[in-house]
Amino acid sequence: MALNNQDSMIELTFHYVNGQTESFNMVHRADGAMTAQDFHQKIMRILEKPWCVMHLQQQTICIKTAHLLKVEVKPSVPQLQGEGVFSDVRRVTALARSTQR
Repeated sequence: MALNNQDSMIELTFHYVNGQTESFNMVHRADGAMTAQDFHQKIMRILEKPWCVMHLQQQTICIKTAHLLKVEVKPSVPQLQGEGVFSDVRRVTALARSTQR
C-alpha cells in the first residue's frame, strides 16, 4: 500500500499486563475520512471489545484487550478533547517496572 504525500503513519504501542510491549504502524489517510475524534472513538470501541484484530500484510493478529494496560499513540493527537481527555500534560517520570517479584 503506497503512501501519498499527505498520508501519515500512526504508531500504536500496546503495553500488556505481563510487561511486554508490541508496536504497530497504521496508515492515516489524508483524505479526511477519519477525524481525530473518530480515531479516538474507534480506539475506545475497540478496547471495549474482548478482542482487537490487527490485519497485517502477512498475518492477522488477535489481541485480548483484557491483557492490555496501556495503549500509546504517536504522534500525539492534540485535537482529541472531551470527557476523559487531559490536555497540555507533561510527563515527569516514565513508567518504571519493579525488579522485585
